[in-house]
Amino acid sequence: MELGLKGKVALITGSSRGIGLETALYLVKEGADVTICARNKQRLEEAAAYILEQTGKEVLVVETDVKNEEGCQKVVSATVEKYGRIDILVNNAGTSQAHPFEEVGTELWQQDLDLKLFGAIHCSRYAIPYMREVGGGAIINVTAIIGKTPPAASLPTSVSRAAGMALTKAMSKDLGRDNIRVNTVCIGWIQSEQIEKMWKDQEPELSWEQFSRKERQIPLGRIGNTDEAAKVITFLVSDAASYISGTSVNIDGGLAGTL
Repeated sequence: MELGLKGKVALITGSSRGIGLETALYLVKEGADVTICARNKQRLEEAAAYILEQTGKEVLVVETDVKNEEGCQKVVSATVEKYGRIDILVNNAGTSQAHPFEEVGTELWQQDLDLKLFGAIHCSRYAIPYMREVGGGAIINVTAIIGKTPPAASLPTSVSRAAGMALTKAMSKDLGRDNIRVNTVCIGWIQSEQIEKMWKDQEPELSWEQFSRKERQIPLGRIGNTDEAAKVITFLVSDAASYISGTSVNIDGGLAGTL
């Protein structure tokens, strides 16, 4: 299937590792020019070297913090200065913060919303005018299934992710007339540094395969891989998904209790 990504320009936040890095790799393989950004310069450089090794192609590296509006403007401006356009934005920056309500102070609430919600808002705001200039674009807001059905001790992440889903739907309604598609992918258990740390701290006697397949009520019976999420994102931002907008796709092995 031809995805129509050759010559497109993509900006991916939180892309020095995990789903963001794998998405950058897949987009580069499909012929897109890509900007990766994160706060840690060393990890960004390692990510860029990994992509170069795998594809023979360089990506633009921008060290920035998307919790701040200025950081969002910086990475969008750098992308346009380098490539002359933006077609794709993947708002992926975020970490998991899961605590009972009374343990979450005001500072943590603010940090989480600034990173996951306002980071997506500000990056989108600065990228959209450039998408209009080229006749359209695609935005993916990476959220999580706990935003749909929040369990106990899931704050503030469940709230910021639910807000990201509402943002996605509202943006899709407002931007459809400009041929800008907006979707969200809702992540479940996907291999990450956080999950690997849980494995090594709690059950180091198990192999990763054993830990991955431990009973967690995941219908497919295992933790997902980052490339499985990246492939879905790559499809959703491609021309192959040209009539998909305003929807959420669960990448969770069937775990979520809702569509």
